[in-house]
Amino acid sequence: MFRKKFFCVCISLLLSGFIAIQFSSAQTFDAIQSKIRTHVLKNGMKFIVLERQQAPVVSFHVYADVGSANESYGITGISHLLEHMAFKGSKIVGTTNYEEEVKVLDEMDALYENIKREEAKIAPDKQALEKMNARFEELRKKAKTYVVTDEFVDMLMKEGDRFVNAYTSNDATQYIDGLPSNKVEFWMSMTSDRFMNPVFREFYKERDVVMEERRLGVESRPLGRFIEDFFAVAFKAHPYHHGVVGHMSDLQSITRQDVKEYFNKFYGPNNLTVAIVGDVKAPEIFKMAEQYFGRIPGGERPESIRTVEPEQWGERRATVEAMAQPFLILGFHRPEVRHPDHYALEALANILGQGRSSRIYQSLVKEKKVSIECGAFNGFPGDKYPNLIAFYVVPAKGHTSDECLSLLDEELEKLKKEAVTENELKKYKNMAVKRMLDRMKSNAGMAGMLTYADAVLGDWSLAFTQVEKIQAVRAEDIQQVAIRYLNKKNCTIGEIVSINNK
Repeated sequence: MFRKKFFCVCISLLLSGFIAIQFSSAQTFDAIQSKIRTHVLKNGMKFIVLERQQAPVVSFHVYADVGSANESYGITGISHLLEHMAFKGSKIVGTTNYEEEVKVLDEMDALYENIKREEAKIAPDKQALEKMNARFEELRKKAKTYVVTDEFVDMLMKEGDRFVNAYTSNDATQYIDGLPSNKVEFWMSMTSDRFMNPVFREFYKERDVVMEERRLGVESRPLGRFIEDFFAVAFKAHPYHHGVVGHMSDLQSITRQDVKEYFNKFYGPNNLTVAIVGDVKAPEIFKMAEQYFGRIPGGERPESIRTVEPEQWGERRATVEAMAQPFLILGFHRPEVRHPDHYALEALANILGQGRSSRIYQSLVKEKKVSIECGAFNGFPGDKYPNLIAFYVVPAKGHTSDECLSLLDEELEKLKKEAVTENELKKYKNMAVKRMLDRMKSNAGMAGMLTYADAVLGDWSLAFTQVEKIQAVRAEDIQQVAIRYLNKKNCTIGEIVSINNK
């Protein structure tokens, strides 16, 4: 009797808490939405502003709608490389004498083209190459004399930028800053100059840096090599099949001219979305945006990616042999984030494989002890285009990947035959709402959500409808997407095979 009463009380509290979160989130979202203002410049650049006067700070988020998925053969890795170059300054910042510097840079570019043409010959002239390479090094040293190293970043940090950063993904390149509210116009000046007058100085040096990142992050790490091969097998047509860092041969061949052309194509103002959240006044922001960013010439928006990953016709496998811990991953093709099935797939990934209370963790790690770690990814490696929902397992000592695969398959089949419990679903929904609310508390988090929703979902306001769609997911929806997507024909299995075990 006590147990039954205790259980009823717990369920009552859980339901009350869930209803309270729903009510609280609705109030919070309405309050936030009512304060958001937008403005589109004549050149197509969009500004989204949320006024928050609680503290004299502002977060800035620039979303460039270009990532590694936009790259073609021969220039893989260029999105990430361009992100590095965006910190090298402009015609004004980062140089002691731009007029003289650019002459040297142009000569270097022309000479590099000659070097590459000579190297491509069946019988290259070694003496000519030696002479050209020597001259190239002379020009590199001369160009360095005009450079003010890290001046762009140093100027931002000197004015209090606590978050100066950027990152490139398969779907986008994003630039982040956080400054005191009395430095908004300073940010406007610096950032508009960054996108209006890029120089791409120290290109060959920075290209070497990115190549070293590839060596350290991919080629010298078994897991890095494995993930690269896994995506190459899982995606046979769509550019999700290559990683953000790019292929080494492409990095070795990309030129400064390639970067200029890529920038001109993808960094036009109509391909940039800016969110500014914090102690600002929207009318003042829009006025400054017109003054600073309105100077940037407009142009045609880049063409969307044409290639759609075709239907998979049977199970695929990717295997990497290495002196490393065995590792297993199962990836299943799923639609892009805007598809109606997205929210049920999010719930499926969480219930099945995210966190220590998830089904596969409880089964494989806690109960059967065949694994030391396991989990799930959704929207892998990106979510703007059709992608993967994936499950990974690290076998425990004395247990094999085949054993783990068999048990993982059992959990997937169970999900298709039996609906998830109401408690599992409510727990996921509560957590998803809380996660969104927590992110919205931060100016930086809010800015990131607004640019993502506008660029990927289609409108910034859709950031606030996601909770409704999460809460609308039913147990039968999860069961249906499990049946629809988690099947052998749609699966790519990747495995690191330990050489030590052979």
